[in-house]
Amino acid sequence: MRLSCGFLFCVLLLIDLGRPVAADELTFIANEHLKLGIKESSGGGIAWVSAADSQRNLVNHFDRGRLIQQSYYGVRDDSLWNDKPWRWNPVQGGDWRGSGAKLLELKVEDCKLYAKTLPKHWASGKELDETRMEQWITLEGQVAHVRYRFTYTGETKHPMSNQEIPAVFLAPDLATLVLYDGDHPWTKDKLSRSKPGWPNESRRMTESWAAYVDQDDFGLGVYVPVANKLTCYRFGDGNPQHGACSYFAPLTDFAIEPGLKWEYDLYITIGQIDDIRARFNKLHEQREQD
Repeated sequence: MRLSCGFLFCVLLLIDLGRPVAADELTFIANEHLKLGIKESSGGGIAWVSAADSQRNLVNHFDRGRLIQQSYYGVRDDSLWNDKPWRWNPVQGGDWRGSGAKLLELKVEDCKLYAKTLPKHWASGKELDETRMEQWITLEGQVAHVRYRFTYTGETKHPMSNQEIPAVFLAPDLATLVLYDGDHPWTKDKLSRSKPGWPNESRRMTESWAAYVDQDDFGLGVYVPVANKLTCYRFGDGNPQHGACSYFAPLTDFAIEPGLKWEYDLYITIGQIDDIRARFNKLHEQREQD
C-alpha cells in the first residue's frame, strides 16, 4: 500500500501504469479527517474509506463488482452473467469472472486524485473501447468530493435505462439503510430506517442522500444531488469474504447514445448519522446559493 498526501506533506505521484500491480494494491489520499483508497487493479474504483486514524474500512471491495464505482446499462446483447441473460454493461472495476478493468491514467497531487479507466463489460469481459470513465476526487475536510465522467463514442443507440450513479458496496456490518423519503426535504423531518433484503428493493430519496450505519449509528453516506431514488439490497451471511455486502445505488434515467458525455457529483462522508445529514444539508445549501 502507498499513502500519499499525508498530514505533514503533499506529494505528486505520476503512476507508472506499465509496471505490474498487485491484486490488492491500493493508492491512498488522506487529510486530518479521512483516508480514501482506490484499487488500481480494479480500474481505480474506490476501495477504501475510513477515518484518517482508523484501519476500519467501510467499503466492500471483495470482487470487481463491489467498490464504489461507475456502472451503466444499455441494450440486451446476448451476453451471459453466470448463465443469466445480461445486457451491455460497462463497469469501472472489471468483469464478474474477476478480470480487472485497465487503469489508463492515475495522478495523485495535494490531497487530490484523478483516474481514467477503460471499462469492461461486466458479463462478457470484453474491453469496451468505445467508452471511458474518469473520476476526480478531492478531500474537503470531512467530505470526499468525487466528480465522475462517462464518455461514449460508439454507434449503438442504447435504450432508456435506470443508471447507477454510482454503485455503492459497503461492509455488511453496516446493516441499516437511513435516508429521507418524505415530502418536506431539508427541514429536519424524521428519517426513514430499514434493513433491505434480497433481491433489489426500491426507495425514494428526497434529500438525494442515503447511508448505511451499524448498531451504533456510525456509517458511510453518499449525496448525489441529481438523484431522488435508489435501489438497494443486502446479501450474504455477514462475512465479507463470502461476498456479503450492503449495497445501494442512487438512480437516474437516461439513454446512452452516440456522443454522450455524462458528468455528475458524488459526496462521501462518514460518522454518526446526524453528522452525516448535517454535512449534506450544508452542501445542499451551498449548492443552492451557487
